[in-house]
Amino acid sequence: MKLFNEYQNVYFVGIGGIGMSALARFFSSAGQPAGGYDRVQSPVTDALQSEGINVVFDSAVEAVPDDFRDKERTLVIYTPAVPAMHPQLSWFKENGFKVLKRSRVLGMITDDMWSVCVAGTHGKTTVSTLTAFLLHNCRPGVNAFLGGISRNFNTNFIGNGDSQVVVLEADEFDRSFWQLNPSIGLITSMDADHLDIYGTIDEVRKGFEGFAQRIKAGGKLIIKSGLPVPSNLQQQVEVFTYSMYGDADYTAVNVEAVNGYYHFDLKTPEGTIEGFRMGTPGLLNVENAVAALTLARMSGAGYHELIDALPNFRGIARRFDVLINTSRLVYVDDYAHHPQEIRATLQSIRDMWPGRLVTGIFQPHLYSRTRDFAKAFAEALDNGLHRIVLLPVYPAREEPIPGVSSETISRYIDKNKCTIVEKDELIPYLNNFEPDVLITMGAGDIDRLVPGICEWGYRYIKNDNNI
Repeated sequence: MKLFNEYQNVYFVGIGGIGMSALARFFSSAGQPAGGYDRVQSPVTDALQSEGINVVFDSAVEAVPDDFRDKERTLVIYTPAVPAMHPQLSWFKENGFKVLKRSRVLGMITDDMWSVCVAGTHGKTTVSTLTAFLLHNCRPGVNAFLGGISRNFNTNFIGNGDSQVVVLEADEFDRSFWQLNPSIGLITSMDADHLDIYGTIDEVRKGFEGFAQRIKAGGKLIIKSGLPVPSNLQQQVEVFTYSMYGDADYTAVNVEAVNGYYHFDLKTPEGTIEGFRMGTPGLLNVENAVAALTLARMSGAGYHELIDALPNFRGIARRFDVLINTSRLVYVDDYAHHPQEIRATLQSIRDMWPGRLVTGIFQPHLYSRTRDFAKAFAEALDNGLHRIVLLPVYPAREEPIPGVSSETISRYIDKNKCTIVEKDELIPYLNNFEPDVLITMGAGDIDRLVPGICEWGYRYIKNDNNI
């Protein structure tokens, strides 16, 4: 785009975020040097640095590299997850740099493309990543900005200069998805979340309605069956429903488990298409596959191509990620950070390993979310787990809220079943009992504990007395 071509360099404030890192990869792949700041080192920032993208971890203005200090040469992109008074962000604004919000840039990049936008308070990362994988393996080809690291591509950005199709994760936080103009929009869920932004569930639903109203004239809206259908859509926008079961335009039928993976047929307005096989476990992923297959078909993919591609999807890092699977120990890592996500994830655990004792390690994300959903978190954890370990709240962009902590959740759970543990005490704590099925959940920095838990798990399986 002309605006972007005016700048030689692009600097990201909050570059380690999953959406920001995808944009950084986009600009870097287009030959525009990218760099930026993030609060802490992570696997995402390590990967960016290995790709030649300059990342700094000091928020001071002096830490901004010289290449990005010229306002005539540097475009600045920021994420609302960064505090408004962040020193570098404030300095860029005060000194006349062109400063744009991440969602605005994403909308500008994709506005003239066939944009497939997946929204929802949960499920959007899996659906968008699976959709991108399917289209990559079909005639349309694809570009994609994803909210997770695809196991097949080992990245959250896919670039294809020969394709005009782009798949996007449409983020409801801060109403960011109002910056997009979808050709096809899909809504997986509209649960209460981000109440620090929206205030009430009614406002959350109005947010999704505003997203749907931005679908281009002549476009399509696919919505999970049972959700309220937004009104005042643009002219000739067709509406379709999808579901796992029941009466919907697109739904799975004849679902059966074969060697731990589900096979199903797809009922569509064109008839029932037979022979789909999953490459990832979990019944919930069948519903995600129905959504992704619908989007891919409407974007030009053929059903035979989709039947061939689906079994090869390997999932997403931190989305029901089965890291150890033995008779002695199962270990799963998942991004679940909302009560509904926790319920769905733990149901999948019970479906795959029925009768086994499940221990869950949960890191609450945001003080405001912990305050708003403390009882719902407690109920979801208590109903799905035999033993519950809570880590301290991950604050992200927030300052502490007086009286809100992981104890706010634990007070609704039997104290004999729930323990609060500091992160650096987690591995020693695991030594105190013999887990059967272990799951870590959360959207904060709990992912940095995963390698250590895996190492512990392998030693545990070998029954090493020195663990």
